[in-house]
Amino acid sequence: MITADNITSHEFIGLHTEIVKSTNPQVIGLNGRIINETKSMFTINTEKGIKSIAKSTNNWKFSIENKDVIVEGSRITKRPFDRIGDKA
Repeated sequence: MITADNITSHEFIGLHTEIVKSTNPQVIGLNGRIINETKSMFTINTEKGIKSIAKSTNNWKFSIENKDVIVEGSRITKRPFDRIGDKA
């Protein structure tokens, strides 16, 4: 089960996310459901279509157990199976 404490060691596909900080101001506020994940990218289904966004240059907000969790993209720039066992 994904919790606020172990989110970085899980796969993100299916979760809703929002970019809250970025090196590209144009993507701040972009939100939607993650439909694919690679080592360095999230593919997000947004209201304006499907977008592929680099993980490392953004801070991502997820709502887990009714709590907002902010994850620095540089902490999750690995393939999902390589993050297993990583600590939050």
